[in-house]
Amino acid sequence: GKSTFLRQNALLCILAQMGSNVPAKAAKIGVADAVFSRIGAADDLAAGQSTFMVEMVETAQILNRATARSLVILDELGRGTATYDGLAIAWACVEDIVGRLGCRTLFATHYHELTSLEAQMENVSCWQVAVREWKGEIVFLHEVKRGAAAGSYGVQVAKLAGVPQQVVSRADNLLEGFMKVARNKGVVRVDELSLFSAPVSAPVATVRGEIEERIKNLDVDGLSAREALDELYKLRGLVN
Repeated sequence: GKSTFLRQNALLCILAQMGSNVPAKAAKIGVADAVFSRIGAADDLAAGQSTFMVEMVETAQILNRATARSLVILDELGRGTATYDGLAIAWACVEDIVGRLGCRTLFATHYHELTSLEAQMENVSCWQVAVREWKGEIVFLHEVKRGAAAGSYGVQVAKLAGVPQQVVSRADNLLEGFMKVARNKGVVRVDELSLFSAPVSAPVATVRGEIEERIKNLDVDGLSAREALDELYKLRGLVN
C-alpha cells in the first residue's frame, strides 16, 4: 500500500502543476521544480550494475540534483544490502535531505529505527498505512494515518500470498527468536551516535589524488552520456 501511496502523490503533484483536476475536494500543492523518485528494485545487466548499485546511483543523482523546491520520493532505501549497512545509508540520507536540501520528501521504510528521527528533527513526521489484526489475520484498511507503525507484517503477508503453512509457522517462530535476541543483545542505538563521531573529511591533497586517479581510469570513449554524467556527479561529491 505504501508504494502505491508514494506514486499517487507524485502523480497528483504533476497533475496539479499541469492544471488538471485531482481527486480531492480541495488541494493546496506548491510548485515543484522537479519530481525525483527511487522506487522499485531491478539490476542493470547491460551496465554491469547490481540491484543495490542501481539503487545507489539513482539515490546519488537525487541527492546531487534536487533543490529545496523539488519533490523527492524514496521507497525502501537501503534494502538491497546488509541490514545495518542499509539502515546507516537510509539514516544518513534522511539527515542530508532534511538538513541540507530541505525539500518535500516522502520516505517509505521498513527500518523502524528511523522513526526516532521524528523526535530529533523538526521537519520529520511519521505516518503509517493502517491495518487491523482480527483473529490472527490482518485487514488492510486502505488508510494513511499519523504515527509510526507498531511493527511489520511480513509473515502475515506471506501467509496471504499462499506460502505453505509449515513455512509460515517456521518463519513466525524464527521471527520471535530473532526479536528476543535483539532485545537482549543491548546493541547501541543508532540515534545515540553523536553527529560529531563521524570521521573528519580527508585532506585536500588526498581528495585531489583520488580525483586524478578516477579521471585517469575513466574509459572516456566507452561512456554513455548518462554514465558520464554519473561520473561527474561522483567527482563533484568528492570535492564537496
